[in-house]
Amino acid sequence: MTAYEVNFDGLVGPTHNYSGLSYGNVASESNVKQTSNPKEAALQGLEKMKALHDLGFKQGVLPPQERPSIETLRALGFTGSDSEVLASAAVHEPVVLAAASSASCMWTANAATVSPSADTQDGKVHFTAANLNAKVHRSIEHETTTRILETIFNDPNHFAHHPALPAVSQFGDEGAANHTRFCNEYGEAGVEFFVYGREAFRENAPAPKKYPARQTLEACRGIARLHGLSQDRVVYAQQKPETIDAGVFHNDVIAVGNRNVLFYHEEAFLNSNQVIEEIDRKLLGTSLVPVMVSNQDLSVQDAVRSYLFNSQLLSHDDGYMTLVVPHECREVPSVSNYLDSLVTMNTPIKQVKVFDLKQSMQNGGGPACLRLRVALNETELAAGHQNVLMSDQVYKDLVTWVEKHYRDRISPEDLADPSLLVESRTALDELTQLLKLGSIYPFQKG
Repeated sequence: MTAYEVNFDGLVGPTHNYSGLSYGNVASESNVKQTSNPKEAALQGLEKMKALHDLGFKQGVLPPQERPSIETLRALGFTGSDSEVLASAAVHEPVVLAAASSASCMWTANAATVSPSADTQDGKVHFTAANLNAKVHRSIEHETTTRILETIFNDPNHFAHHPALPAVSQFGDEGAANHTRFCNEYGEAGVEFFVYGREAFRENAPAPKKYPARQTLEACRGIARLHGLSQDRVVYAQQKPETIDAGVFHNDVIAVGNRNVLFYHEEAFLNSNQVIEEIDRKLLGTSLVPVMVSNQDLSVQDAVRSYLFNSQLLSHDDGYMTLVVPHECREVPSVSNYLDSLVTMNTPIKQVKVFDLKQSMQNGGGPACLRLRVALNETELAAGHQNVLMSDQVYKDLVTWVEKHYRDRISPEDLADPSLLVESRTALDELTQLLKLGSIYPFQKG
């Protein structure tokens, strides 16, 4: 049976802003307090989705979450009308208000970890929403994420959903940003590759000294157990601590894989040679093709500046691959030169496509951050919610919706504006009708 890799991109929310909430994310910290353009951000993301759809790739869209999250603010003791809650939070806890207003769910690589049916013991596609407990603004996402995924993939004969892991640091989980799957064909059993930053329960284990390691080995193992994965088909690898301290907060900032190809920097992992050998040994029906970028080719600093590895690696039917990169890759000379040489090398990567995602990039998220990969066979694809799959009409409708509802300018001070909350809820209510998702937001449930 034919199977596909479907990329579900996060639709940028109406409150997209630069509050600099993500310590360890260099771009996020560098652009704090700047004025954002939510309308431009959403349209840039949609343009990428449509372009990949036009190239023949299966593409879906995941809706943004309700922000500001009045529910979160009320749970922290703010009372009164919604307007009074916002005003009080702005005066007494502006950082908390910023966290409750973040549009960070746009980066759906962090939404969940997904295991295809070909890998799982029960033959179902398994989803576990990430707890994202390393950052306050992201830790409030997983309940709505689970509800959205359960709505889209709602057939229990084909899909299994798990709640997020316990929200404690020992089980910190950042979702698919630290998870890759290697295979010969999408519908065949593959190797699931989990990357972690630290071990929580081993004393004196290697760990970064400057920035936090967000993903733990213990979380990776927990998800593998929940999804019913055979340990013969799982590989665990640790990020190099010094690389995390250089600004590589997720593995997808320093490596990207697809099918049997791993494109990575030589500073990505501890014991890289052993990691590559283990993936290759466990991979059935094909051999791993490692495409390593050396320090001589490119420094880690330039990789982080450009987000070269936070790119989408897409596989065409005839075997060659396209690398989808942000425009910033062409602004860093060493990276641009490397990309020109990459397509001439003896690797499957034969094409580079450049997209302007500046609004997302300034907050620390490139093409790979914006998408959640879900491998589905034909039956599973048909069993999912069809209205979130990209088409010419869906694209046209979503562009019209963004143009109607989104502001083109938001500063951190605007987050306390009650009218922004009203505008956002109005937009999201219309979106759920447009995508036929039903009531998925707290405000819709009363």
